Amino acid sequence: MRYQFLALSLIALISLQCKQKEVKGDFSFAEKETTGKVLASNTINLTNKGVGPIDSVSIPEKINPEMASKGEALFTQKCIACHRIGSTFIGPAPNGILDRRSPEWIMNMILNPTEMIEKDSLAQDLFMEFNGQIMTNQQVTEAEARALVEYFRTLD
Repeated sequence: MRYQFLALSLIALISLQCKQKEVKGDFSFAEKETTGKVLASNTINLTNKGVGPIDSVSIPEKINPEMASKGEALFTQKCIACHRIGSTFIGPAPNGILDRRSPEWIMNMILNPTEMIEKDSLAQDLFMEFNGQIMTNQQVTEAEARALVEYFRTLD
């Protein structure tokens, strides 16, 4: 009986967390108007490379369709629980991320979310914007993180 209660409690907690209100649209203007501050998810910083194993990424002009397809499959498998294309959910939408972040920062956030939140000011601001939701380390490889970046390029 005790284990059933614990299991049901855990399921209820997970369900509540995943049913957070989905917010669509770009609210940077409204946020700026009321607080004078742009949301971290809308902040543009293309020079910050973040904290982690990636210090340089070469992005060719043309999108690699095979790599992007692998990235899409990974996104569906590992990221969709918290990230929605075209809308804010538990975490920010990946659309246009490469217009706001360096590929190195994106890959380091994917590969090293705990240390990024501890040491990177932009990751800390995102953590606060999304109500203290810690990005789960999905244990992806560097090649998989690069495939995710390639997929994100198709979303712009």
